[in-house]
Amino acid sequence: MLRLGEKQTLEVVKRVEFGAYLAEDRGPDEQRVLLPSKQVPDYLKIGDRIEVFLYKDSKDRLIATTREPKLLLDQFGVLTVSQTTKIGAFLEWGLEKDLFLPYKEQTCPVKAGDEVLVRLYVDKSERLAASMRGLYHLLCQNSPYRVEDTVKGRVYEFSRNFGAFVAVDDKYSALIPSHEDHSRLKIGQIIEARVTEVKEDGKLTLTMRQKAYLQIEEDANHVLSVIEEFAGVLPFNDKAPAEVIMRDVGLSKNAFKRAVGHLYKERLIEITDKSIRLVK
Repeated sequence: MLRLGEKQTLEVVKRVEFGAYLAEDRGPDEQRVLLPSKQVPDYLKIGDRIEVFLYKDSKDRLIATTREPKLLLDQFGVLTVSQTTKIGAFLEWGLEKDLFLPYKEQTCPVKAGDEVLVRLYVDKSERLAASMRGLYHLLCQNSPYRVEDTVKGRVYEFSRNFGAFVAVDDKYSALIPSHEDHSRLKIGQIIEARVTEVKEDGKLTLTMRQKAYLQIEEDANHVLSVIEEFAGVLPFNDKAPAEVIMRDVGLSKNAFKRAVGHLYKERLIEITDKSIRLVK
């Protein structure tokens, strides 16, 4: 059986002027696919076997190639956008015909020159296509990284409940938890982060923040600027719900409490039952 989107080793069953016909097995149910002449090695003869990749040409005909695609079916990787159209984008992936990325499979708008993390799948029309969705279950969980390691990764998805999903080295599964501020992050952005946990299943938990004792000064200055934006009176204190603190300050509740405690010790603020005020 000929398998779209996969590599197969097939037998040469016929030579023609415009190429060679290949098949997996000879017989009454034999399926043939053409390997175009410019792809046929000079030494190839009937009965020889050759490894090829199967995809569809511009006329939707199954065709073989000896070129190496950057992705196989159900694999993922980073591809470059070659052009965009009204129906979607096209990606360079090592073959003559670019790979189609439909608009509905884009998690953010893309433009020519962008690098995007995608997976290869077969669409409803039995054609190969790319998707920026459904990457979570494909990413690897056996990274070499440990707690406190600094890593680089690509943001590929957001979840209100869980946080920002990141592909470390465009390969390993990682998450920046929802209690951290993600408002400045974008899909496709390359970030540098610190590993705070390696879960039992191998997935990484990341933070873009420094260790608490290094981060506290920066957070304190940030809280001061927020209080100033509220005309010197923040309408809640460090006992406010975590959602309110994240919404208005962009910090987790613990980070906010540490920053407020630091400012209080420096006598820059006063804390009341319902507010935090700048000391005049």
